[in-house]
Amino acid sequence: MSINSNLAQEIQEQPQVLRQLLETQVAAIEQLAEAIRRRDITHIVVAARGSSDNAARYALYLFGSLNQFLVTLAAPSLYSLYQRPPRLGNSLVLGISQSGESPDLVTVLAEARQQGALTAAFTNLSDSPLAEQADHVINLSAGVERSIAATKTYTAQLLALAMLSSQLAGDRSMWTTLAQVPHWVEQTFELNPNIYQAIKPYCQMRRCIVIGRGYNYATAFELALKLKELTYTLVEPYSSADFLHGPSALIEPGFPIVVTAVHGPILNEMQQELMPLLIERGAEIITLGNDPQILSQAQTTLPLPDDIPEWLSPICAIIPGQLFALHLATMRGYDVDRPRGLRKVTKTQ
Repeated sequence: MSINSNLAQEIQEQPQVLRQLLETQVAAIEQLAEAIRRRDITHIVVAARGSSDNAARYALYLFGSLNQFLVTLAAPSLYSLYQRPPRLGNSLVLGISQSGESPDLVTVLAEARQQGALTAAFTNLSDSPLAEQADHVINLSAGVERSIAATKTYTAQLLALAMLSSQLAGDRSMWTTLAQVPHWVEQTFELNPNIYQAIKPYCQMRRCIVIGRGYNYATAFELALKLKELTYTLVEPYSSADFLHGPSALIEPGFPIVVTAVHGPILNEMQQELMPLLIERGAEIITLGNDPQILSQAQTTLPLPDDIPEWLSPICAIIPGQLFALHLATMRGYDVDRPRGLRKVTKTQ
């Protein structure tokens, strides 16, 4: 393990970062939730890029399932390049960004403010340009993230979204569950002590598919992104439903496929349709999850805590994915803190 890299250190910092977020941002979350109730908002528009866009995918399922909000992902080019922004109406426009510096995301919030919509920013920098356009700012409290690849800021974004969802639901038991998240993350590290050895067979892997559905649709996209930017592997993310509709034609003996499978409504489809197909076609299955049946059918297992609820599982599920990408890149001799051609802040227009 590249223990001296910033990336490795920041991956390990995540339990501490999540505790810090839970300790410092409750009041700000409460104020945002109260503003949402006061304005009787039912529609959320999320503007994000990169890993933050994957956090937005989590928001789509989280607020849709637990709070019955209609959630859409903004198309920033409509605001910045085409200059034809949609009518936002009585919506919350939420910008999610580690740096808060992408001009196109700032443009989305600025337009939302001009239209009179409620605006909020989930960012690691409270004095960023994005934060300046927000009526409410949630500081991710992650500290400086030195490595280019986002790790601790991504899981902080997920937890901040879960905190807002819990506050909007008005269910105190959800807050009790949230308090266990740092422990579950620590347990995830403990369940994967030999991941470096486990992934050695994939050192020469040059293509891969990652599958997730529901809350962990976000995990599929974020794990695929980590493998792309750190290991330069061609990786495609799919929901299990979309994969069965056509891309399954790619499967051939030895084709590596990561399956994210946790306890919840998605399991039946995974067990009854996806896994039999992958086994029949001879795929190399890497299972990331906590379902014993699916774990037992994989060549490589990346286990998760058994008792974590599905709505919070993406916070833990990405941890083995981050470690997978870290170790694979290290085996290949790549600089994990400075992937080629990438910058920490990408200022898209």
